[in-house]
Amino acid sequence: MTSPVIELCDVTRAYDEGPPALSQTSLTVRHGEAVAILGPSGSGKSTLLNLIAGLDRPDSGTVTVNGTRVDQLGEAGAAKYRRESVGMVFQFFNLLDDLTVADNVVLPAQLAGMQRAAAHRRAAELLEALGIARHARAYPGRLSGGQRQRVAVARALMNRPPLLLADEPTGALDRTSGEDVAGLLRELNADGQTIVVVTHDLALAQSCTSRTVELVDGRIIADLAVAR
Repeated sequence: MTSPVIELCDVTRAYDEGPPALSQTSLTVRHGEAVAILGPSGSGKSTLLNLIAGLDRPDSGTVTVNGTRVDQLGEAGAAKYRRESVGMVFQFFNLLDDLTVADNVVLPAQLAGMQRAAAHRRAAELLEALGIARHARAYPGRLSGGQRQRVAVARALMNRPPLLLADEPTGALDRTSGEDVAGLLRELNADGQTIVVVTHDLALAQSCTSRTVELVDGRIIADLAVAR
């Protein structure tokens, strides 16, 4: 059996005086899996993603990613962890409009201290592999939504992270572009990339992942393999 990339054990996170966003949640994601986290708004999906990404800390329980106790990291340690271990793709791309496509993709490597020449070689390889090399010198605002999301994926993969997190990656796209991005996620997973997709879209989950985990009111109520 493949080793776990993500291990959450009895994680609880509450805000203010309301009910917990997550309540005693345990989850394991193994190397090479593609897992969708499903649930309506307020179910705890975003909290779960933020805990895995080291953007938040649990009130109790443990969060371990690729052997690192993420819940114990300080601010500097969490930033280093994200640079080295996690690639993130967002609903609204989060690209810098005043940088070219190539410079957006290179940015994580520059922050990690990679040599300029090596970083640009890596970016060129990714842009070629993702079918957008011809747009390397363009600015994001001149691209379609689907193309911008491919740039965002390239940027997320720049430092070869063991884990790719995608937060509603097709939420801002039309149907055709959304299907294109779902296909890209399938291809990445087929090549061995571990992926966690947070979405409310069951069709997306079933099209690009092999397992769905459903959250309701901060608790996992179902954890099922996707039938092919």
